[in-house]
Amino acid sequence: SLSSSRHISIMVRISVLNDCLRSITNAERRGKRQVLIRPSSTVIIRFLQVMQKHEYIGEFEIVDDHRSGKIVVNLLGRLNKTGCISPRYDVGVDQYESWISRLLPSRQFGFLVVTSSAGIMDHEEARRKHTGGKLLGYFY
Repeated sequence: SLSSSRHISIMVRISVLNDCLRSITNAERRGKRQVLIRPSSTVIIRFLQVMQKHEYIGEFEIVDDHRSGKIVVNLLGRLNKTGCISPRYDVGVDQYESWISRLLPSRQFGFLVVTSSAGIMDHEEARRKHTGGKLLGYFY
């Protein structure tokens, strides 16, 4: 009867992408060379590929542990901040500029990451392809 009266709360993951980006930012601020991310997801992998394309992070290795998977990311020390945008707002082609001024420190550097029917990409590529989409996050 004692166990039924005691309330046990369990932490749940709201956003896997948010956890991932938060741990990357924290590791980068601590000056770490590598960071382990778990669980893995397709969205996280695509987001990391965009960051890697712009040389904000180094190589990353996907570890298959027969569960949700892990990712080991090599850090280069170039990343100032990365974040997840929740809820995933709709962004039209003409709205990128207002979101850039809202989220990024400068127009010269930093990227918004957008998911669209053409895949997950940064805002510059989305602008070139003339496609809108949903805002996933940002990094600079």
